[in-house]
Amino acid sequence: MNQEDYAPEHAHDTAAAEDAEATRRHAGDAESSRASRGWWDRNADEYQSKHGAFLGDDRFVWGPEGLDEADAALLGPASSLAGKDVLEIGAGAAQCSRWLAAQGARPVALDLSHRQLQHALRIDGGAVPLVEADAGRLPFRDGSFDLACSAYGAVPFVADPVNVMREVHRVLRPGGRWVFSVTHPIRWAFPDEPGPEGLSVSASYFDRTPYVEQDEQGRAVYVEHHRTLGDRVRDVVAGGFRLVDLVEPEWPAWNAQEWGGWSPLRGHLIPGTAVFVCERDDAARGGA
Repeated sequence: MNQEDYAPEHAHDTAAAEDAEATRRHAGDAESSRASRGWWDRNADEYQSKHGAFLGDDRFVWGPEGLDEADAALLGPASSLAGKDVLEIGAGAAQCSRWLAAQGARPVALDLSHRQLQHALRIDGGAVPLVEADAGRLPFRDGSFDLACSAYGAVPFVADPVNVMREVHRVLRPGGRWVFSVTHPIRWAFPDEPGPEGLSVSASYFDRTPYVEQDEQGRAVYVEHHRTLGDRVRDVVAGGFRLVDLVEPEWPAWNAQEWGGWSPLRGHLIPGTAVFVCERDDAARGGA
């Protein structure tokens, strides 16, 4: 799960760049991609140290709630994964891909950050194929994969999510499934605080202005983009997919951790994660 904690006030629980200024402003694709690559290369070590135990080396977790693919089967029953070609986008240290490989799938783990992929090599020595690339320009031939997945990777951090959807559509085979998780859009209206202070609306849910941390020269060092729930659904459809399910994981009783603004207190009251289960809609695209 290549995940960053979010709210308009502060987008992540790993230390921001020193002297970075938090603001809301436009940020295009190139600037967003450059900021994400730099941020993750700088913060991958701390992220894996802080959250590695929860994520595990070979566990597929969809979000801070701890929803496990082994139980949720959003990609399909585990028994159906054997022999499937699977692309994980925003793979981080490839924990999800390693779980897929254990089910007999043939995963490829893609991430923008070189340092995150170095952690994948540290864990398994290169057992899972790794690719360093941007989700908006997938370096694969048409119809290369049966399934694609992303646990908090790429989608919240790109200015043009429809382009990512279309790229995923292109590399999937007919009928392929695409499942991705993001911060639940309602979270944008609340402060990124795990306690009671995080339960009062402090911003407009409809304000889609990106959250940006920038250096003294005004260059973005971190960018996160807000889309409403309706926006996300329209992005999926515009990318050539049919929405099969929208999962809003409830906070389980066993999970006592706080992760940024995620916590048992908030998790029992408002959703923190949204998981979109999609299938390539070949009828809508004329079978392309």
